[in-house]
Amino acid sequence: MANKNEDAYGVETPETPAKETTASQNGRASASVTQVAEPGEADIAEFMEVTQKLEQELREIVVGQERVIRELLLALLAGGHVLLEGVPGLGKTLLVRTLADALTLTFTRIQFTPDLMPADIVGTTIVTEQTDANSSGSRRVFSFHPGPIFANIVLADEINRATPKTQSALLEGMQERTVSVGDRTRPLPTPFFVLATQNPLEMEGTYTLPEAQLDRFLFKIMVNFPKAVDLMRIIDNTVGTQTLRAKPVASGDQLLHLSEIVRAVPVATHIKEYAVRLLLATHPDQEDAPEKVRKYVRYGASPRGLQALIMTAKVRALLEGRYNVAIEDLHAVAFPALRHRLVLNFDGLADGVTPEELITTIVEEVEAEEE
Repeated sequence: MANKNEDAYGVETPETPAKETTASQNGRASASVTQVAEPGEADIAEFMEVTQKLEQELREIVVGQERVIRELLLALLAGGHVLLEGVPGLGKTLLVRTLADALTLTFTRIQFTPDLMPADIVGTTIVTEQTDANSSGSRRVFSFHPGPIFANIVLADEINRATPKTQSALLEGMQERTVSVGDRTRPLPTPFFVLATQNPLEMEGTYTLPEAQLDRFLFKIMVNFPKAVDLMRIIDNTVGTQTLRAKPVASGDQLLHLSEIVRAVPVATHIKEYAVRLLLATHPDQEDAPEKVRKYVRYGASPRGLQALIMTAKVRALLEGRYNVAIEDLHAVAFPALRHRLVLNFDGLADGVTPEELITTIVEEVEAEEE
């Protein structure tokens, strides 16, 4: 039985054993593959029931952001992180907090500022005095105090206001679901999601997120200003005596189970090929890239963009009550999955070209090639 160490924040973790290669066990190297059964009718029914309740809870409290809620659920059920961009007061923080309430998950909010340090996010190791039972004195011990990143849902509010050094403190957690502090690597809670916000208006004193960190967000969701009828509902919901709070809909374990159902959704070969063509069309050095991409794009989407297209298209297919992914699913997720992965060149920035315009062109030309 492996020896156990008690972590300073109350969790006993087994010592990491020496890795034994498959070759030493079986005499030859081989990859370990876990097969997941295709979802049945019961799985689809469970998925639809839970997701519909969750979406309804969010829509009751966050008014006028139906598209944003749907795209957030697509990313959440695909197991990815989300970057929300919009002007202040549109309910971005409210949306994230309501999501945590509806899923009965632990929630922390980090307000990013220029003086925020990496240790303020991941935690730090400190020296404490403890009474020594074997003597009349005391002894000094190192104990780890976890930061706010140790939660199921982490709201990184105005992430572009922190320095690159502090922004990078999230990188390991977002990609590996672990945090390295000192000489130890500590696992983050499961499930783990980073939902970051940024304000497109007040850009003075901000630090643009590097491409490597943007690429780790599964989706970039644009939060638009609500319509007049939605503003009326916001008044009714927020300035009265009644305070709305989301009712628990699902647990973290249920959410993980739903994510496993998503992974089991089959994707036909021609759908995969279509997604690959969409991705390659974002690169200006590809033969089939649209002329607009060649003119305005410096670098296109990475393979993570392809993974985002396929995974979130699977979720959308289930939400629409289908057992397999269709072309329309890829079209629906192309904008939030690719808009933050297109790096514009000088001409694109000078001419005011938006990623949305480029993605529209890409989708239209790839669709025309299919016909």
